[in-house]
Amino acid sequence: MGAAGRRWGRRERALLWTVLVSAWDAAWGQLRYTVPEELPKGSFVSDVAKDLGMDLTALRDLGVRIASEGRTQYFALQGKTGHLVTAERLDREQLCESVQQCLLRCEVIVEGEMKFYEIEVEITDINDNAPSFRQAEKDLRMSETTAPGSRFLLAEAYDPDSGTNSLQHYELSGDEHFSLTVQEGPGGSQRPELVLTKALDREEAAFHELVLKAIDGGEPERTGTARIRVAVLDANDNAPVFSQEEYTVRVAEDVPVGSVLVTLTASDADEGLNGHVKYIFHKISDRASELFHLDSETGEISLKDSLDFEKLSIHELQVQALDGGELFDTAKVVITVTDVNDNAPEISVRSALREISEDTPPGTVVALLHVQDRDSGQNGQVRCSLDEGVPFRLQSSQGSYYRVVTSWELDREKVSEYNLTVQAVDGGSPALQSSAVLALGVLDVNDNAPVFAEPRYRARLAENNAAGALLLTVRASDADWGQNARVRYRLPEGRVRGSPLSSYVSVQAETGALYALRSFDYEEVREVRLWVWAEDGGAPALSSNVSVLLEIVDENDNAPQVLYPPQAAAPSAAVSGWSGVELAPRSAEPGALVAKVVAVDADAGQNAWLSYELAKATEPGLFRVGLHSGEVRTARFPLARDAARQSLVVVVKDHGRPALSATATLTVVLAESVAELLSELGSAAAAPAEPAASLTRWLVLAVAAVSCLFFAFLLLLLALRLRHWRRSQLQAASGSAALRGVPASHFVGIDGVRAFLQSYSHEVSLTADSRKSQLRLSAGSCCDTLPARPPPDEPAPLLGEDLASLSQAQPNTDWRFSQTQRPGTSGSQNGEEGGAWPNNQFDTEMLQAMILASANEAADGNSTLGGGTGTMGLSARYGPQFTLQHVPDYRQNVYIPGSTATLTNAAGKRDGKNAGASGGNKKKSGKKEKK
Repeated sequence: MGAAGRRWGRRERALLWTVLVSAWDAAWGQLRYTVPEELPKGSFVSDVAKDLGMDLTALRDLGVRIASEGRTQYFALQGKTGHLVTAERLDREQLCESVQQCLLRCEVIVEGEMKFYEIEVEITDINDNAPSFRQAEKDLRMSETTAPGSRFLLAEAYDPDSGTNSLQHYELSGDEHFSLTVQEGPGGSQRPELVLTKALDREEAAFHELVLKAIDGGEPERTGTARIRVAVLDANDNAPVFSQEEYTVRVAEDVPVGSVLVTLTASDADEGLNGHVKYIFHKISDRASELFHLDSETGEISLKDSLDFEKLSIHELQVQALDGGELFDTAKVVITVTDVNDNAPEISVRSALREISEDTPPGTVVALLHVQDRDSGQNGQVRCSLDEGVPFRLQSSQGSYYRVVTSWELDREKVSEYNLTVQAVDGGSPALQSSAVLALGVLDVNDNAPVFAEPRYRARLAENNAAGALLLTVRASDADWGQNARVRYRLPEGRVRGSPLSSYVSVQAETGALYALRSFDYEEVREVRLWVWAEDGGAPALSSNVSVLLEIVDENDNAPQVLYPPQAAAPSAAVSGWSGVELAPRSAEPGALVAKVVAVDADAGQNAWLSYELAKATEPGLFRVGLHSGEVRTARFPLARDAARQSLVVVVKDHGRPALSATATLTVVLAESVAELLSELGSAAAAPAEPAASLTRWLVLAVAAVSCLFFAFLLLLLALRLRHWRRSQLQAASGSAALRGVPASHFVGIDGVRAFLQSYSHEVSLTADSRKSQLRLSAGSCCDTLPARPPPDEPAPLLGEDLASLSQAQPNTDWRFSQTQRPGTSGSQNGEEGGAWPNNQFDTEMLQAMILASANEAADGNSTLGGGTGTMGLSARYGPQFTLQHVPDYRQNVYIPGSTATLTNAAGKRDGKNAGASGGNKKKSGKKEKK
């Protein structure tokens, strides 16, 4: 108990007076400490946090830890205190066998900064081992004739401690015949020798008992003993002698087990038993005893376990040769182990990142590696390399450390994960290599904006759609990942026809689906242009946009609108549609133009192609209607039996599916003179109970009525002009005015058209009865052909004064047609009873002129029996004074079957040709005159 107490007191003093070397070596960045061995687990070594200048918070945040070479970790770092403590019991003799200075190395790894600091801890010896002998008892045999002063080598004691704690001296006790002497061997070792000081006498004492004591220099000192028994024999004159005092051999560490390393030879001059030599190990370490085997008869030293240069490169043995009389000789055997490249380089990852952001700047440390090779010399020189083509490189650090750093910018969209292979190759022959794989994930940064699948989107939607109808779906993808790749869609602020865009269209934020919020009308909105924005979920968010064109497709939802004849204003009109009075001479030839039905359709394309049919007539065979022109012409000569008053019902149909239609009712009066006309009108207007009045009476009434209507017409004309002026001002302000100021040359200048207009003009208009049926007389009642145009210097013949026109309902002024609408044709001069559409430029332009003329008069609201002095009503519709100031532009609604074009104003192309009065198609006019 007293010895144990003294031992622990010395340990405490050693702990108190141990110098903790914490000076900072700038060149190597090392921390050095000294601790005694045999400290309990958890003993304090140093305050690493203080020595590194770190506070405890930084110690935890930066991820500071201890790493040691080898599998056993002898030191640990306490996170709460920052102290370096022992993690295992430290036994210097086990850790550093046969090494004078025992150093343990470890590293402080700062993961947050990818730095390391080397720590060297010197393990100092304490006297924890007593000297010991391999053999507790030793038998010696000596002849009684041995001369005093002879020396006999004794077994040496072994003390694993170092310094003063190791073996210091020997003591011998027990007999006066012997004394002890100690010789200093190579390396400072002590070799005890037994010296015979007094001659032996077998008859006096056959055996001598001795005690050899080995004493170390520790406090307290420790001792070890060996008992020596000396047997006195009869005479043995000669001792064995080795062939050489020291045997030196060099062997490679990879020599096979069982190989003979060296053969010792010793000779003895004696004969018989005294000359027989045996070999034994006199001094050998525990490790050497495990590695080598000595054949006692042959003296061969063979290998019984594998050598390891890295553990111990030199083995020193002492061998004795003994004869039968126990005389001996001692030789030293030194076995040097040479290095063989039998250890591949070892790569240990001290610290490594698992993930790195793709915007990390070049030069960032991602891993800290320690590379070592336990071989020596060229075999221990290591070269490290990294995969080629990766944005990383190896950077050599102090000692055997390497850093893996980024060499250029990363792009997660190209490579999202790296498996970096670090290879280490030594300089041996053949070279050995090893590798380590670093798995490194790349974290996404929001550096990619959404990209739409198409550069632009286009969708078609039929009008009159249901609210909530799906228009199309836009799709955008983002090359980023996670939240940065989550795309949401939105519509920017905008307006359509003065209303917010959000009231027309909406977009699903998650899917990009566009929906219609209302029913579209092709006649109001032809197309909607908008932008869709795609925005990702990054911070800050990135966005992109794409244009979307929504085209509204026309449906046949508008019935044809009849512009002429005007709608009947009398409440007694029983026909749902249109009514009017036209005049035809009884002498008219077949094909003579009687009237024209003018109609338009607000739809476009095929839905606006119009066709005309004669649905009902008083005399079915007397008149016919042009299929596409709407012109009412005589089909045969009027007969005397034909009624003077003919009622015609014309049906106007479009080509939509299903087709929509409208009807127009015409009243045609067959009369050769004004008297006959007035008589017919009078007979129609008079009540059935009244007697027939004379023609003179009706003429007087007609003249009086015409005079009144003429003044009313003047007032009406003035009101219309004021209204037109006000409307033009409002249209100019709103920017939606229709075409105005179109020169007359756009519609006249072709001889055929002018001849038609002149032939179709009437000079007298009368109002007969309360139903306000319209009465018209041609310029010549006997004329059955279209007259030629009068010379430019002659005025048109005048038969009478114009009558005041009857009032009629105003057309719908809300019609608006854009350039893409194509209402149906209203006819041409030449009849298409056969159903063929106009197919030449002249017929097309003539058809256009007539449609525009009829539309203009209908929109003006003054298309009654009188149209102006000397024009007879229709001259105002078809005369050269016609303009587009009061009606919508229906020219664009004309479609020519069999052609890819629609009728447009072609006057601009031929203004140069048709500017003069004689610039028309004379050849065509001549044909009509001959006819």
